[in-house]
Amino acid sequence: MKRRLFLKGTLAGGAIAVAASAGLLIPTTVLAAWPKSAFDAKKVDDAINALAGTTSTTSSGKVKINAPEIAEVSAEVRITVDVEMDNVESISIIVENNPSPFTAHFEIPAGTLGYVSTRVKMAKTSNVIALVKSGGKLYSAQKEVKVTVGGCGG
Repeated sequence: MKRRLFLKGTLAGGAIAVAASAGLLIPTTVLAAWPKSAFDAKKVDDAINALAGTTSTTSSGKVKINAPEIAEVSAEVRITVDVEMDNVESISIIVENNPSPFTAHFEIPAGTLGYVSTRVKMAKTSNVIALVKSGGKLYSAQKEVKVTVGGCGG
């Protein structure tokens, strides 16, 4: 009895794996929409334009970036963005001197605090830019993070 159950489970699992790898079981309703053209951009202005349709941003003291002054391990640089304003719609993180500068994008649900924390990889010393969409307007803040030699290309 146990052998039959094992064989049935193995065959069922194999069939599901084959169907998934053939693209027959793609969960399209749960896949998030993401700004592909912004992530593919090679320049900061191109990424911002692809995301928001404009490169015009307003520098704001209400957007706070917490990042190390010196990144000793550039493969994992912890970045947090805290936004002290209401109606935050999205928060994006851009690393100016990375080969693909648009690094992270977060859609913020209504009624949620404007706060994100993530780790990014940095190619070399660069400005880290936080781009915040709130109330239909774009706000930004930036902070320089120095990458030490021996890091990810510093």
